[in-house]
Amino acid sequence: MNLAKPRIDIGLFTNQIEAMLDFYQNKVGIAFDHALPLGGGQMQHRHDLFGSVLKINASRSEIPAGQPTGYRELLIAKDGLLGPKHMSDPDGNKVTLVPRGLWGITQIGIRLGVRNVNAHRRFYALALGLPDVPEEGGDSFYCGESVIMVTEAPDASMDAEIAGVGMRYITIQVFKADAEYDAIIARGGREGTRPRTLGTVARFGFVRDPDGNWIEISQRASLTGSLE
Repeated sequence: MNLAKPRIDIGLFTNQIEAMLDFYQNKVGIAFDHALPLGGGQMQHRHDLFGSVLKINASRSEIPAGQPTGYRELLIAKDGLLGPKHMSDPDGNKVTLVPRGLWGITQIGIRLGVRNVNAHRRFYALALGLPDVPEEGGDSFYCGESVIMVTEAPDASMDAEIAGVGMRYITIQVFKADAEYDAIIARGGREGTRPRTLGTVARFGFVRDPDGNWIEISQRASLTGSLE
C-alpha cells in the first residue's frame, strides 16, 4: 500500500464518554485534538497518540454491547519503563504501556486475537502487503511505524459487527482509497463497505480480515490534499 501516513489509527465506541475521556487524557496522558461530528448523533473525539489517532466514538443513543472484535489490546511505547504496565479503560479495553522497542513497538501496537494465525499472516503479508517485524517470527507486521500483532485465540469472534462497545476497527491512511480498496480485495481481502465520501473530510471504505475484523482504508483530505 502507498501510505499517506506511516501510522495506524484506532477506533472504539463507548457509552461512557466522560469516563473514557478522563482515562485516556489523564491516566494514559494522551492529548485531545478535536471533536468531529459523524452524523446521526455520533461524535468522534480524536486524540493524538504519537502521530496515530485514537478515535473515541460516542452517540446520543445507546450503543449495543455487540460481539467483541479481535482487537484485544492497545500497546503504547513509553520511555523509562522496566517492563509492561497493564491497564484497563472503563469499558474493559486492555491498554498496556511498554518499554520503547519491546516487541518492535517504538510508537504503538495493536494486539489481534485470531482463530487461524497462518490465514492472518497471509492476509497481512499478501493482501495488505505489510512487512513483518523480523524479530517476532512472522506474527507481527509493521504498518509504517505502528505494529499489528497476531496472536492465536481459539475463542476469537467471527464477523463481529462494527457497531458495538470496545475497540472496533483500525484505520490505514492512503493516497487513493478506491484503488487501494480494490487491490486489497483482488489480493484476497474481504469486502466490508465500499469507499464513500464524508463531506470534504475523507473518502473511506472498510475491508475485513479472515475473521471479519474491520480495517478502514481512508483517504483523508488533510493528508492527501484531495479526495479525487
